[in-house]
Amino acid sequence: MKIYSADTWTIEELEVLVDDAGRRALLIPAADTKRAVLETFAETLDFPEEEGVDFDALNDSLHDFADTVSDDGQKPVTFIWQVAAVFRSDRSFGIICETLQDAERYAGKTLSVIAVFL
Repeated sequence: MKIYSADTWTIEELEVLVDDAGRRALLIPAADTKRAVLETFAETLDFPEEEGVDFDALNDSLHDFADTVSDDGQKPVTFIWQVAAVFRSDRSFGIICETLQDAERYAGKTLSVIAVFL
C-alpha cells in the first residue's frame, strides 16, 4: 500500500499516475467511522449483501474481488482510498490497512492500493 497526502497530490493527479501505469483506478470515497468505511468498500466494490459488514466480510470480499480482477482479462486495478483525517485515529484504521495489504499480497500484481490522507 502506498500512502499519499492530499496536501501534495490531488485525486486527479493520482488517477493519471494509475492510468499511466496501465492500470484502472477505482475511487473509494472517504468515510469517518469503521462502519461507514466498511459500507463504503462494500458499496463501491459491489460486495454481496449476504457477506455482512465486518472485518471478515471485507477480507473475504476483497479476496473474491481479487480473483475476479485476475480472471476478467482487463487491466489491473488500483484502489484510491480517500482516508478522512478523523478516521486515521480510529483503532479500526490499522486493521483495515492490514486487510488491504493482505488483499494486495493475495492478488499479486492485479490489485494495488493507494491511501490518500485527507
